[in-house]
Amino acid sequence: MKSLASDNYAGAITEVMQALLHENQDHAVAYGNDKTTERLKDELRLLINYQFKLHLVFNGTGANLLALSLLTKPYDAILCAETAHIYVDESTAPEGLTGCRLIPLPIDETGKLTPATIQRAVKRRGDLHHPQIKVLSITQPTEYGTLYTLDELRGIHRVANENDLLIHMDGSRLFTAITALNCTLQDVVQASGVDALSLGGTKSGMLYGEAVLVFNEHIHDSPFFHKRSMQLASKSRFISAQFLALLNHDTYRKYANIVLERTQQLATVLRKYPQIIITKPVEVNAIFAKIPPNWIKPLQETLFFYLWDEHMHEVRLMCSFDTSEEEISLFDRKLAELTR
Repeated sequence: MKSLASDNYAGAITEVMQALLHENQDHAVAYGNDKTTERLKDELRLLINYQFKLHLVFNGTGANLLALSLLTKPYDAILCAETAHIYVDESTAPEGLTGCRLIPLPIDETGKLTPATIQRAVKRRGDLHHPQIKVLSITQPTEYGTLYTLDELRGIHRVANENDLLIHMDGSRLFTAITALNCTLQDVVQASGVDALSLGGTKSGMLYGEAVLVFNEHIHDSPFFHKRSMQLASKSRFISAQFLALLNHDTYRKYANIVLERTQQLATVLRKYPQIIITKPVEVNAIFAKIPPNWIKPLQETLFFYLWDEHMHEVRLMCSFDTSEEEISLFDRKLAELTR
């Protein structure tokens, strides 16, 4: 049974499965020293047109922790949104591995950080009694499924530069974001001035695997941190093969366009019912909405989703690359039944 819970619930796209079968036909050198991983590096360099170091990891938390550990020392602090995955959904792992303090910042009504908010948070530089603010972590798209425009990213980059902050980007759904913005990876890297990027693959149709792209040229010891993080896969080529399947002929855009279309179809269905209030702009594949509390359980039994804020009766509905029009129609019929 499918759901509207998370794109993590979905399986893998056909192209990824085919790529894995093809990669499985022969032996190759381990730990990322293989030809498939070299091809991935070459492909990403062509797309981004920047120099970087590539480290492949198993999961999103591992990507974020490796990226942040490269940018910080144990007495530093990391600024992030109060809703950031590293603050809300990665337990104590970020602080435990990096030794740093996470400082959550208030977001605006669309879930974004603003340059003014970031500026106000930078304080007590040089005070040994206070964690030293070193890194700004942003999420694209945000945890509310909204998008920073390229101009907004440039504004954040400017305030970070003015305050000597390094930038980490959690891009677990970045392929969907750049499709929605009709821009490229290079556009986002250039606009944000990102020092270390967590680039997601799992939520875009891979079985597993993420990538950390390190753009900061002053970081030379990232391979040692990669090993220390316990995220260095001996058979890294199977992660590389999946990423290549996404990048080949812009396959990620094909599936991102499907998920964006389905999400807008679902939003149109929800807007038919005055009892439902969509609470955030619908810009990628997440919909946040207030639903009558007595509707939540029967709707979850039809297509499961998460209750986001139980006090507000706000839920999150998330489409995946394999969400079908038939499933959206099923949800619509259940809503119609509940209104009778």
